[in-house]
Amino acid sequence: MNKFVWKIEYSLTIFAIFTGILFMVPTSFSSKNAIYISRWNTEYNQIEYMFSAMSAQAETKIVKSLKNAKTDDEREKYMIQLVKPYLRLEEPLKSKKYYQYYMNGKKVRKNDFYYFDTLYINRDDNIVGIKDIENKTPDSPVFLMMLDTNGYKKPNIWGRDIFGLNIYKDGNINPIGYGWDVKKLRKDCSKKGTGLSCSYFYRIGGEFVE
Repeated sequence: MNKFVWKIEYSLTIFAIFTGILFMVPTSFSSKNAIYISRWNTEYNQIEYMFSAMSAQAETKIVKSLKNAKTDDEREKYMIQLVKPYLRLEEPLKSKKYYQYYMNGKKVRKNDFYYFDTLYINRDDNIVGIKDIENKTPDSPVFLMMLDTNGYKKPNIWGRDIFGLNIYKDGNINPIGYGWDVKKLRKDCSKKGTGLSCSYFYRIGGEFVE
């Protein structure tokens, strides 16, 4: 009898340990996505602080050079120099095996607006891209920035582990998707959409739509 009870207790203990492990390991899409979202929110808060700090240094030589830059390439070059120490950027990414995808499965092509010619790896193993963009109105963003929160590791998909933000002339930033209505955000932040606006949708508490 005691041996039978011992076997039951042993089996229950093993089952409890196994169940606990299953809860700790992020095997499902939602649990993995929760980790990506948490990383993005943490990174965004740090980037927001970074730009606040840079705005306070408006009289530095590099900021003046940025404002006086005459070409897109010059502006991009000075912006990279400006954020490099804050984001702890290393050398430009040289691997040709890193590809990005939209949430609907389409590959980010070279001629796409959200394609970055130059990417950087930082000391946290994140992949960062910054590019100068045409500001059609005074209120339009002047730079676009993307961040792959787990670097080379897959899935390398916008709205999963890749997020982005707009940088404005006054130093303010907004996640991609800011200003969109909720219906449009929900549609884009799904398997039928690009996933670009998830950057903002997750910031306001939205969840991935299957």
